[in-house]
Amino acid sequence: MRVPLKYVNNPQFGQHAVSDEQHIVDSTCQHNSLTGRVDRQEPVPETSSFTASERIRCSVPRPNTADSYTQDFIDFIYENPTVFHATEYFAELYLKNGFEFLAEREDWTPKLQKGGKYFTTRNGSSIVAFVIGGKYKGGNGAGIIAAHIDALTARIKPISKQPVVEGYTQIGAAPYSGTMTNTWWDRDLGLGGRVVVRNADGIFKTKLLSIPYPIARIPTLAPHFGAPALGPFNLEINTTPIIGLEPLDPSENNLKPEEVGAPLAGKHNIRLLRVIASALNVEVRDLLNFDIELFDTQKGTIGGLEQDFLFCPRLDDKMCCYAAAHALLNSAEETATSGSSINVAAFFDNEEIGSLLKQGARGGLLESSVTRVVKSLGGDTTVEQTYANSFLVSADVKHAVNPNFAYAYLPDHTPKLNVGITVPWDPNGHMTTDGESASFLEEIARRTDNTIQYFQIRNDSRSGGTIGPMLSSSLGCRALDVGIPQLSMHSIRACTGSRDIPLGIKIFQAFYEEWEDVDQSFKRGEVKSLGVVS
Repeated sequence: MRVPLKYVNNPQFGQHAVSDEQHIVDSTCQHNSLTGRVDRQEPVPETSSFTASERIRCSVPRPNTADSYTQDFIDFIYENPTVFHATEYFAELYLKNGFEFLAEREDWTPKLQKGGKYFTTRNGSSIVAFVIGGKYKGGNGAGIIAAHIDALTARIKPISKQPVVEGYTQIGAAPYSGTMTNTWWDRDLGLGGRVVVRNADGIFKTKLLSIPYPIARIPTLAPHFGAPALGPFNLEINTTPIIGLEPLDPSENNLKPEEVGAPLAGKHNIRLLRVIASALNVEVRDLLNFDIELFDTQKGTIGGLEQDFLFCPRLDDKMCCYAAAHALLNSAEETATSGSSINVAAFFDNEEIGSLLKQGARGGLLESSVTRVVKSLGGDTTVEQTYANSFLVSADVKHAVNPNFAYAYLPDHTPKLNVGITVPWDPNGHMTTDGESASFLEEIARRTDNTIQYFQIRNDSRSGGTIGPMLSSSLGCRALDVGIPQLSMHSIRACTGSRDIPLGIKIFQAFYEEWEDVDQSFKRGEVKSLGVVS
């Protein structure tokens, strides 16, 4: 059992005087090799007349059919709690697998070549990766999987310092999309995001902050108080997180001489700024500004009698991003060697709030990336011809059937966990799926032993939206929507199947490897008459 340094020789916690690198396991403890947990087993005195029940504790089993992707995804979510961390994770993943980074500010022409693997980023929160086929010809299309990398969260306000209320230190936070609702109350919330700092040489730099231990909490009011505990609740008044108690020594809230004049002093609690500065190994005066948010610190886990479930925060839509990225990697060598088109994985920020910012799907990062490839390697080919030959898969999580609310679903439109990808339909254009695009993916599924499920919302319910319609209209290419099914969408902690991520990788990889051939079959079947394709 690792003992943090802060507990060493601390009489408050009664720890032994050992270093952070030592482990304490005495003769009355049994070490669980699977969980790393030390279970204390105090012996019962022999003279006692008390007869204890036999206690059977089942060791936590390892994932079985979930395979390594599921456990790796759990680690990915835990270690990358914000959109900035997730984007950097994918960038590092691509670099480790031979992709080359292309900065938007620079000329790509000298670097682009057939058979090349590349990626670019914007704002540190959107990323587009692509593999150019070794046999690429101008006018050939792009096989694109696009998803959103942001998740519902609570953002720290630009001036977050709050008046002291009954001795509590609080922090001002604002909902990003539909958060700070009941599922966010009474959760252990960490703090993370992007911080802009100034180095000793005067250069501005961004650093990623992640404080995974719980710092904040939005406490509920006990039901004993009656009506005030029932709501409705005011998001400004009733959901202000607590981050501590006011210090016994009030001088701890005073600025130290070296903190006077710091850019963020007076805007945020000085004790909070000290924690952030210490975590980043800088001084408070070096903190210029930040994009910081709250997140659920509880790690994901496999659950269910037969380990059928994955309980995890931030599934929407990092789950589809993760599956698409690994599918692109798994198919990259084949594409680079024998492919004749471009395979793309594009992950965008800000989908949950409309995609209208530069790093959102409407920001043009996907379009500009493909355009630069075509202009460099496509000869006299027009970008419009490339998009006409392209196919877009808009990937966003979909609603698995909830057994407690089965009546809320259309019959036969009830996606199951651990079965396969879901294709959603919507007659009002909130999804891009149509008969032709669905047939396209179904043919890929038939060839590769994948199962496809259907979903459509009831007429008396409201459909959500995806980045599919905005991207397909901007590109002018064929498209459909798909998604890995999950329960509890937009909750702080959701549920999917323990085998759904590997199934997502399987169908996405099949798309990258088969779409060119399937497209040729569709193209040969087109009947042209009077300029109309039917």
